[in-house]
Order: sequence, then C-alpha cells, then structure tokens
Amino acid sequence: MNILTLESSSLSASVCITEDTKLLAQSFQNCGLTHSATLLPMIDHIMTSSQLTLADIDVIACVTGPGSFTGVRIGVSTAKGIADAKNIPCVGVSSLAGAAWNVAPLTDRLICPVMDARRGQLYNALFVYEDGTLRRLTPDRAIAMEDLKKELISLGKSVLLVGDGTQICYNNFSLSDALDVTMAPSGLMYPCAWGAAMEAYHLAKEGKMVSAAALLPSYLRQPQAVRERLAREAEQAAQSSMKKE
Repeated sequence: MNILTLESSSLSASVCITEDTKLLAQSFQNCGLTHSATLLPMIDHIMTSSQLTLADIDVIACVTGPGSFTGVRIGVSTAKGIADAKNIPCVGVSSLAGAAWNVAPLTDRLICPVMDARRGQLYNALFVYEDGTLRRLTPDRAIAMEDLKKELISLGKSVLLVGDGTQICYNNFSLSDALDVTMAPSGLMYPCAWGAAMEAYHLAKEGKMVSAAALLPSYLRQPQAVRERLAREAEQAAQSSMKKE
C-alpha cells in the first residue's frame, strides 16, 4: 500500500511516500515559509524523485489537526483536491498521534506530544508504545500547561516530550522534582510526514478511510476569526441593550 502523506499543522511542513511502513521519500522544511507556497512543490519533488505517479498512490493521508488553523486548512485542501481528482481514498491523521510516532519505537516512557495552542493552552494527548503498537491514553485536547503538569505528576511516570511545544514545556516541567521529563532529540521533535504516515498506515489497515469530500479539519477550538466575530457580536449586543435601558 503506497501512501502519500501531508503534514502542515505547525511551523514545519513535510510530505512523504511510504510503502506500508517503509519510507520511500520525504521532504521536510522548517524555514518559516508559507505552506501554500511549499507544499505542492514538495509533493512534486518526491513524486518525481521516487519515479512514481498518482496512479501508484493507494491512499492520501493528511494531518487534519489540531494545530495551526491556516496550516491545517492548506494541508486538508491540498489533499482533498488531489484525492478528488484521482478518486483516491483519504485518511485523516491526528497531528499529536503523528508526533508520537516520531519517537514511539525509541522509548518506553510516557509519550507526551505538545503543540503551542496559544492563549495559555497546549494541544496535547498521551500515548504509550507497547508491543509495536502506539496506544492512546487520552483524546486530543486543548489543555492549560499547569493542568497538564499536574496530570503528569499524578501519573508518576517518566515522560518524553515531543512536538513544537517541547521546549516551553520542558522549561516549566523540569523545575519540578516530582517529574522525570526529557525532550525528544531535535531532529525528531517537530511533526513530520513519516510519523503521520505510520498512524495513517494503521488506520488504513483498519479500514478507516474516507472520501475526499469527507476529509475535514479537526480544530478542537474555534478559529481566531470566529472568536473575534463572536466577541464583536457580543459587544454590539451589550451596547444595544444598554441603549434600550
């Protein structure tokens, strides 16, 4: 099963082609460039260099969130466009599960992917890797750093941080004597398409594929534009109410 995987949920972006769990080609960049300008050229590059065409692709996998609202939309839209044109089934992948796969075979620690969700929150989920399988302990969630810290202390396990929120969490968590915490190696810290492809392979094997039309983002929180609109509407309603009084 050849899988083309797209990861654009954070500052970094990457694409890869895998044959089952074998990595055939991957392109990664973390230079701050806009994903809308880099994702398609990266896809074209790895397709050309691997001498494959879309006719050789059995599944298109895409990270659907949580993460950057803009990044997620770019990735999902790109995957939907390609999949719809070629009638290729899709798999939506959690960015946190993909990040966990980056380090899963290398550790027996509790795997704690963390992404900076801003507004004082992190996107997070907890995983363990057992007998060749990544097992999820929590759903994807938006959580305050202090709440996550308290939860990890209560679990009493050694923790491996991975994801673009690793450094800020480590700076905080490592101050506690009650937590045994370490960071993923820098080369594995940021989300990459290979990790997402490993999750996509297992989901595809379980038959959890969808059509291009059914592939949708998973934001966990309302986009900033929606939050700002709702705040403006609430303010206008309050002002209107005051005038009537």
